[in-house]
Amino acid sequence: MIGNEEDRILTKSDHWVIMMIGKKKNHIISSAEDKGLTINEKDIGRYLSEMKAAVENDRYRLDRNPRRQDNINLFLDYVIDEAKAKKIILNLTVMDFSEIIQNEHKGFEHESLYVFGKDVILLERNGTEEKTVSLYIKFNKLENCFVIVISFHEQKYPLTYYFK
Repeated sequence: MIGNEEDRILTKSDHWVIMMIGKKKNHIISSAEDKGLTINEKDIGRYLSEMKAAVENDRYRLDRNPRRQDNINLFLDYVIDEAKAKKIILNLTVMDFSEIIQNEHKGFEHESLYVFGKDVILLERNGTEEKTVSLYIKFNKLENCFVIVISFHEQKYPLTYYFK
């Protein structure tokens, strides 16, 4: 073990290793080798279609509460509004898919959260420069087809894309 007992190294495939400091992340799937599970482009395409239908029908919420400061910061740091965020979500593709993780909140452990990444060009709010921003986008599509956009912020670490 590297560091203290809070540090963990999780091997996700023979292509990459991720080191988590502090909190262990409960991955359901981030590579075909994980727990013998397989997922294909058709599965993610179906998920995206259902999620996008909910977003198009305004059956979604982008979390911007005090527990989601990173989401708030994206809107403070760049010229972006709800309409542009919706457009970014609707332009996600299967190739933007990264992983599926288990919801860690008590009572919601049965839920699967889907993680995507997207590079977008945004104008800095306090400046004149446009910048390519790598976004981390995490969804929870509820059984009633309502979508919660849990995370919509700059990536804190580079994502590995499942189908690239």
